[in-house]
Amino acid sequence: MTLRHIRIFLAVCDNGCNVTRAAEALYMAQPAVSAAIRELEEEYGVRLFDRLSRRFYITEAGKRFYEYASRMASLYSDMEREMRSWSSGGVLRAGCSITAGSRLMPEYVSKFGEQHPEIQVLVSVEPSERLEKRLLRNELDFAIIEGEVHEPGLTGEAYLEDILLPVAAPGCFSDAPLSQERFRQQKFLLREKGSGTREVFDRATGAAGFSVQPVWESASNTALLHAAAKGLGIAVLSRRLTEDFIRQGRLCPLTVEGLRFSRQFRLVYHQNKYLSPAARDFMELCRQEAQNYQEASL
Repeated sequence: MTLRHIRIFLAVCDNGCNVTRAAEALYMAQPAVSAAIRELEEEYGVRLFDRLSRRFYITEAGKRFYEYASRMASLYSDMEREMRSWSSGGVLRAGCSITAGSRLMPEYVSKFGEQHPEIQVLVSVEPSERLEKRLLRNELDFAIIEGEVHEPGLTGEAYLEDILLPVAAPGCFSDAPLSQERFRQQKFLLREKGSGTREVFDRATGAAGFSVQPVWESASNTALLHAAAKGLGIAVLSRRLTEDFIRQGRLCPLTVEGLRFSRQFRLVYHQNKYLSPAARDFMELCRQEAQNYQEASL
């Protein structure tokens, strides 16, 4: 068995167990892909795929082999990238959810750059669910996401609590807490399904026995803040994102009887991932910054 066999096997799996698509992705002839799979099966004396009506279906043995093959390919990619970038100081690939990218990551990268000017930090800002997929494909070293980790194979470390705050334009409501009944009757400006922010909102309202249909759904926190400031409805966003608008008098915070929207920011990485010293240093900086923020809030 060679690394070539592993990559071909993974390509078949990642392309829906379709040999033709795997061959196209690898720029190989289809017979060569089929031959590599047969060689693997002969090497170990097991069927990795069942062939039914000219289609491939992965077997239990194939699923187990996929776990090992993924680890080996990921480790090899890490070695290649680190060794090739050794002389230039290295590259760190970090992902973060949209909220973290707005308020947390700029500060983290700036301070990390002061400590490690030789390391280039490449940042991808995307919804949490897409970041998890990229971590599984070893396209990122680690990510900061809000909410729960959903993909098996990923490790998530809660390191910073975040409060979601309902906000509306000044004068829309009194200072008194809203009843849940009145709250649910309002127009809502919410993040899109699949985002960590929306997941927290839906979980909290579901636990209270109701759900809402938003009038706005957006992946842009800024769009929701401006819409709320124009009196178009209630936005429910990270307190960190609303602070400037509240201080400027453009938004007012709301409280709802019996409802609290909170979540944890998490440092997430593949459980089989080799974390370089630079990655470990960056995550430690995140933890220290979180501790400093919490102490300053006391």
